[in-house]
Amino acid sequence: MATGARTKARKRALDVLYAADMRGETGVEALERITAEGSAPSNPYTGVLVHGVTEHRARIDEVLEQFSTDWTLARMPAIDRNVLRIGVWELLWADDVPGTVAVTEAMGLVRELSTDESPTFVNGVLGAIQRSRETLV
Repeated sequence: MATGARTKARKRALDVLYAADMRGETGVEALERITAEGSAPSNPYTGVLVHGVTEHRARIDEVLEQFSTDWTLARMPAIDRNVLRIGVWELLWADDVPGTVAVTEAMGLVRELSTDESPTFVNGVLGAIQRSRETLV
């Protein structure tokens, strides 16, 4: 699969997870809702990400709380929180995604969609998780 296709799939997964976060749904519920509304994602990797993040959400959030010093999940911008969830899932459970790719892709999403401080924050959190990944799964 081309890198561009996966990049688009990550952005679409972020859209779904962000919508779920705002509506108080799980990612899978949001995915099912948008599919029923006729807006199903065309790239299967979007579904892989949404299902993966939803399935491992409790552990992902624990890891994020552990590594995001001075920031609770509730205080983070919603975009950053959901980009970090995708990044953590890819770092810890996606065997076909190199760690550096997961971090770089997450930084690209927040650079495009979030605050000026977000890329540095996301890089710091995911970089620390990447260095500790053997002890986290």
